[in-house]
Amino acid sequence: MRLASCITTRRLLLQGSGLLIVILWLAEIGCGQRLAVITPNRSSSDEAVAAALAAELAKQFDVQDRSMTEAAYRAVAPKLPFNMTLDEAKTVGSAIACDYFILIRSETLRRSSFQKSEYYESFATIYIVASKSGKLEDWRNFSAEHPTPAASFERLIDSMAAAEMSSDLKKLSTSDHIDKGRPPMQELPADNSNESKNFRAPIPFARIKPAYTDLAFLYEVAATVEIEVDLDAAGTVLRTSIVRWAGYGLDESVESTVRKMNWRPAERNGKSLPMRVLLRYNFKKIDK
Repeated sequence: MRLASCITTRRLLLQGSGLLIVILWLAEIGCGQRLAVITPNRSSSDEAVAAALAAELAKQFDVQDRSMTEAAYRAVAPKLPFNMTLDEAKTVGSAIACDYFILIRSETLRRSSFQKSEYYESFATIYIVASKSGKLEDWRNFSAEHPTPAASFERLIDSMAAAEMSSDLKKLSTSDHIDKGRPPMQELPADNSNESKNFRAPIPFARIKPAYTDLAFLYEVAATVEIEVDLDAAGTVLRTSIVRWAGYGLDESVESTVRKMNWRPAERNGKSLPMRVLLRYNFKKIDK
């Protein structure tokens, strides 16, 4: 069931309701799901966004008590909460006992440019993570500017309420997020093992560097994206799966880049064979 069939006409007409458009976006998850809102950095702006978001979500969803959520999260908190592996995310979801958890990262930054004098930008990045699969199902970044920090933050909340979501926003449903696993496939053998004898690992004919996105550059994101790649016996990419996500368009950048690569297939005793490989890409802002 979609929230569009759950929300009353009165709620839809509340154009001034804070974070309404975010609620509509999260509603694609489906009614009846148990949600948790988490602020890993626990900044004052994080807490303000989280409090407003949780209050609105609670009107339509089963939102866990935030103090209990935070206590459960702190017990298993990963070192990089916005750059988790699937296993780390599943551990968090299991500890919190929810269907989805929502991570919030926000800040107000002082900016300057040649085009205008000093100003402030407030931003909030919201991640939706499926507990069963550990996947980053979707993410959104909101921002607003003003000459003063307080007004900038107020505009941020307003922009989150008024923002228009793209028409092709991924639709989330309960059935979409059952962790079905991946089909079995041989993986790279351990060094000096019996399986490594007479084995030649697959290698791309040309290595292509994934783009560091403009949004990641703007917010100085440092992250690692890991992707599993299934190759057939001819070296053709069959499937890809992000197993450590970062958001900010970096996952999509890695996946699209990897799918453009041509590979020399794995070989054992001179015979080509299908193989699953893990690729790791590190991203960090380098000033131009």
